[in-house]
Amino acid sequence: MRVVQAVDFGGPEVLVPGETPDPVAGPGQVVVEVSVAGITFVETQIRRGVDKWHAKPELPYVPGGLVAGRVASLGEGVESSWLGRRVLADTGETGGFAERAVADVGELIPVPEGLGLPEAAALHTDGSTALGLVEAARVRSGEWVLVEAAAGGVGSMLVQLARLAGAKVVGAARGARKLDLVRELGAEAVVDYSEPDWTEQVLKATDGVGPDVVFDGVGGPTGQAAFEVTARNGRFSIHGASSGRPTVIEPAQAELRGVEVIGLEQLFGFGPKMGQWAEQMMAEAAAGRIRPVIGQTYPLERAADAHAAIETRSALGKTLLLI
Repeated sequence: MRVVQAVDFGGPEVLVPGETPDPVAGPGQVVVEVSVAGITFVETQIRRGVDKWHAKPELPYVPGGLVAGRVASLGEGVESSWLGRRVLADTGETGGFAERAVADVGELIPVPEGLGLPEAAALHTDGSTALGLVEAARVRSGEWVLVEAAAGGVGSMLVQLARLAGAKVVGAARGARKLDLVRELGAEAVVDYSEPDWTEQVLKATDGVGPDVVFDGVGGPTGQAAFEVTARNGRFSIHGASSGRPTVIEPAQAELRGVEVIGLEQLFGFGPKMGQWAEQMMAEAAAGRIRPVIGQTYPLERAADAHAAIETRSALGKTLLLI
């Protein structure tokens, strides 16, 4: 079968199309005929060999931890009712950039009728993560919420979920194309954080008080600047570091402002709930309350281009491989 493998650790060019034997389902497993493979920013950092939170895979490896498709074959002990069903499948940290992938039956999530496989893939993992972040930050109706990287996979979900909760959103992104998308998603105000006065614009939008909740997926100077304008007694939620390093808030800083810092470690507790959150997000999308934003798709053999689009921040919403 066709696959894309990382043959070394480095830039997107280490992703090379190739061929491997078809996988075989073991006990309690299924083989999924892959239609869509998801990509996350973290996976690009694993490929570079710079991610601090995951062990380096053994080279060469097939990237991709989430696929959508139909169950093509069953291993021993798997109920026959799974055969032919449309599913999301968590393959672990590798194995998704392929025509067929193996997953444990416990890692399958049925895709509801009325929702396409690309849309389902776009909602998980980013949609599930966004739902977990909104729950942990306790977003309430009438609050102001600042979302960094608001045109990205997680950010676009955060904007919509905050709006569903009745909050008012300031979406921060870079460039007119991304800001236009954030407006379309319902943000009351948008700011370009490449502009030197962007935090002043945030304060102006929130009547000088600052946002009650900040979702920080960028880190670095951007995250620190966002913390400085967080409202007194607000919540500052950290979930990423696309700038290269996460925001570090000293406890004394937070205490002085009465700000609750919800650190990056919150993500470590998300695992057991990701499937449940994915089902919730798919139900919301099927009902028309959430719109997964699929900004760009690539064929399997152009996986390197897909990774490059994410890393250079030229991507809108979710980036997917169509196989």
